[in-house]
Amino acid sequence: MLKHVLENGPARAGSLRICEAAYPQPFYMGLEYSTPARGMWNIAQTGFLMPETHQIFVCAYGCLRGVVLTAAEMNALGRYSAIAIRENDIINGTIEKLMVEGVTDVLNKLSYKPKCVQIYITCQHFFLSYDHNNVFERIRKAHPGIEFLDCYMIPAMRKSGISPDQRMRRQMTRVWKGRSRCDSKRINIIGSNLPLSETAEIRSWLKDNGYELKSIHDCKTFAEYVDMENAELNLYYEPVATAEMQDLKKRLGMESFYFSNSFDYDEIDETYARLAEKLGIEAPDFSENRKMAEEAIEKAARLLGDTPVAVDYTLTTRIFSFTKLLTDHGINVKTVCTDLVQPEDRHIFEELQQTHPDIELAATNQPESRFFAGEHEREEKTENKPKVMAIGQKAAYFFATDYFVNVAEGGGFLGYDGIVKLAGLMEDAFLNKKDRRKLIRKKGFGCESCV
Repeated sequence: MLKHVLENGPARAGSLRICEAAYPQPFYMGLEYSTPARGMWNIAQTGFLMPETHQIFVCAYGCLRGVVLTAAEMNALGRYSAIAIRENDIINGTIEKLMVEGVTDVLNKLSYKPKCVQIYITCQHFFLSYDHNNVFERIRKAHPGIEFLDCYMIPAMRKSGISPDQRMRRQMTRVWKGRSRCDSKRINIIGSNLPLSETAEIRSWLKDNGYELKSIHDCKTFAEYVDMENAELNLYYEPVATAEMQDLKKRLGMESFYFSNSFDYDEIDETYARLAEKLGIEAPDFSENRKMAEEAIEKAARLLGDTPVAVDYTLTTRIFSFTKLLTDHGINVKTVCTDLVQPEDRHIFEELQQTHPDIELAATNQPESRFFAGEHEREEKTENKPKVMAIGQKAAYFFATDYFVNVAEGGGFLGYDGIVKLAGLMEDAFLNKKDRRKLIRKKGFGCESCV
């Protein structure tokens, strides 16, 4: 008897009830759709965080189009250059020569001398087995005094090994070569595209214990960024930075601590206790912060009433933890837009399957997903009240609602302060319409944009 290989596995559908979804991949991975919601960062935007750095992309014209538009939108064309690979370079086997001479030509024409140059190679280099080590050895020899960093724009390898985002973060700290000292009272916050909120309780707690927090967002010079290698500890709250932490431990012996961006009060307290133990300091008493978070989310819940709510994974890596926070307070979560269930959220996902079996899971990248927005756009709107309130840009797009929380990449929120801030943004989203089309088309939430 023949049996369908996808039975009890990923569904070939655009949406399904959470009780019917498979862990960790509810939907079949095949041909993918990309929404016009552009709040998530790309590798070029992440690379631009590094100060006194110039980017050079080496690829075909078709690939360059998206990157040059990113640089232009960020008003960063002065920090961007491109070397185009043409057909004759492939036929004649001259990619190595093109790269060495092209990089030299770019640097000779720049009006400034960068401290670091990020050279992005692409799929073509790997398909053609170009001599990577030889190229970078020649480039470094020709331009002493400049740090050259090999970076990778390889969508063909997006589903194998570490992701492009993980690789980019790992490469950015490869300029940390060797620690000259260990500053025992300095902690790095790394791996996040957005700076941690200034009002996050973790900041004041560590400061009160004599610690200095430093991130790439605080660095004005390349030298300041490199000096981060001398910190005692690397703290990160984005799982995408895990490969970076492992690399720093292997190369430099740097310790790290993962502060999961949970929305569960007990888990937040436990994480603070583990961090205190690692640092050898007294665990904090955040009972007042916990009370403030509870009051804020209860206030938002009263305002929203029975309004259907849609959330999406671009808001936070712990989207099911966030969903449970909402449902525990009576907020009517109708849909969770996500394509995967993160391991950290498995137990919560399975709990929601039992307690809220009718919550809809909606794929964001299935071909069928492209019809969602049109369907909701045609629905009758209710006067001065959201038919659906969205939390996240993709949810706003799919449900065609201008009542939405415009946050991506975690928003720089963490801990109890993050819950208070999100609750406030939910209230604002319920009461005040936004221009959805104008906001979600901007690349990289929090980046400078001329659009």
